[in-house]
Amino acid sequence: MNAFAGKKAVVTGGTHGMGLAIVEALLDGGAEVVLTGRNEKTLEEARTELNRRPAHVVRSDATSMADIDALGTLAAETLGRVDALFVNHGTAEFQTLAEATEESFDRQFAINTKGAFFTVQRLAPLIPDGGSILFTTVSNDVIFPGLSAYSGAKEALRAISQVLAAELLPRRIRVNALAPGFIETPTMGVVGLTDQQRADFLKQGEQSTPLRRNGTVEEVARAALFLAFDATCTTGVELPVDGGWGQGLVAAAHEES
Repeated sequence: MNAFAGKKAVVTGGTHGMGLAIVEALLDGGAEVVLTGRNEKTLEEARTELNRRPAHVVRSDATSMADIDALGTLAAETLGRVDALFVNHGTAEFQTLAEATEESFDRQFAINTKGAFFTVQRLAPLIPDGGSILFTTVSNDVIFPGLSAYSGAKEALRAISQVLAAELLPRRIRVNALAPGFIETPTMGVVGLTDQQRADFLKQGEQSTPLRRNGTVEEVARAALFLAFDATCTTGVELPVDGGWGQGLVAAAHEES
């Protein structure tokens, strides 16, 4: 299949998990992709896995304005334009109100919100009229204790996506968000999980998701590509990919179990 032949895309946070699945789906469809990450291990693994494919793996820190600027320069020189921008990078740290530190709070907003916003600001001039931007937020309707900073940062990102959708209407650039629930990834999106904590997280997802299973990265990628390329009359929306977790179905599912 060459559904994306000739398309150019940038995927931040694209070296593992959901981001890598999006990258692989784009490449399978014939697109050329610039993808970013911060972790040297996952960067090298991505380079090895994507070897000989039209993928450009770049180390870029979303908290660094210099790195964001350099990403824009590289995308311009390498791709020429960006038909679809996937702002997928993010981080979560479990801290209750009593445990929270200013450093952790600032770090989560710097990565999840500030870095995402300024990535779009830098790359927007490279997006042709009629292109698309997709943010990765989170299915936040059901609240997790200990994730106040992360949830707040992602909710801010959702608001930003809707404002940018309005601002970019004159250029017909569609701006949407994808809100995953429990998705099976190496880190489950949370920094520093032990193997046991990850197993507990997966079990919790299976028990609390109405569909009674965790989502896959491939399912997230399909939804992402739909919003980016196929949903040509859709902008300013947040699409949950959460098995019904945040759609008022949780209580009913528990009552029947």
